[in-house]
Formats: sequence, structure tokens, C-alpha cells
Amino acid sequence: MYNQLVRGSIRENYEMKGNAVDHYETLNEVLVKLFRDIMDIEQKAIITQEFKDITNNDMHVIEAIGIEAPKNMSSIARELSVTVGTLTIAMNSLVKKGYVERTRGLEDRRVVYISLSEKGRKAYGHHAQFHKEMINSVTSELTKDELETLITALSKLRNWFDHWKE
Repeated sequence: MYNQLVRGSIRENYEMKGNAVDHYETLNEVLVKLFRDIMDIEQKAIITQEFKDITNNDMHVIEAIGIEAPKNMSSIARELSVTVGTLTIAMNSLVKKGYVERTRGLEDRRVVYISLSEKGRKAYGHHAQFHKEMINSVTSELTKDELETLITALSKLRNWFDHWKE
């Protein structure tokens, strides 16, 4: 139902703007394939001998924790758009694997702060390097105008996703 609603909405929008409906098919195919390819390539890039025990989801939790100051579970869950309960399951696994450390708050012992261990910091850097190489590879082929157009188009797409998250 949702896909039909979105598909119909996009088609109507394209027809109203005078564009051919086949733009819908092309954009849909490109976006779906791009999303899948990024996830597949990212999974292959992060699975090295050193990081063979983590998944893409684990890596995105590590990325959300970050390398700055420790964060509480609620802020990490909010950033990942998951419940604290769901995050707790992932966090238990990452603690067990040695990527994440939990500490209790000094003022309020009920508050749990999450930070990356040394192993987690290495995984974070490894993942960041993958993203840097991906962006550099894409942008090195674009002119300044193409890059600005791409950023504008992707920002509009991101705004659309943000609207649906609300």
C-alpha cells in the first residue's frame, strides 16, 4: 500500500511537471540499486581480518557512538531511529566483542554512558576511511557544477526522507 501510494504520488508529480513517467522508473531503479550496492560494498569493505566479527549494523552503531565524549543510550537510539531496547541488544553484543565500553554516571548511577574502546575506535576509523574513499571516488569525476547539482538533489531527497520519519 505504502509503495503504491508513493509510486502514484511520484508519477503524478512527474506528469504534472511535464516530465516523462519513465523518469520515475529510472530514478526508482537507480535509487534502489544504489542503496543496495552501498550496503553490499560497505559490508565487504568493513569485513577485514581485524573486523570480521561485526556487521554493517554494528558499524553504524559504532559510528553513532562516535569518538567524541561518551553518550547516553537515549541519544544514540535517537540518532539511529531505534528504541533503547533495540539498541541495548546491539550494545550487549558490541560490549561482549570488545568494541564498546559502558560506564555509570558519577552524579546519577542510573545513567549509563557509552564510549568506544580502543578496538571500537579502530573500527570507527576503518569505517570513516571507507566513506572518505567512496566520496573522493565519486567527487573526483564531477565538475564543480555537477557536484553542486548532486548536493542539491541529494539534500532534497534527504528532506523528503526526513519528512517521512516524522
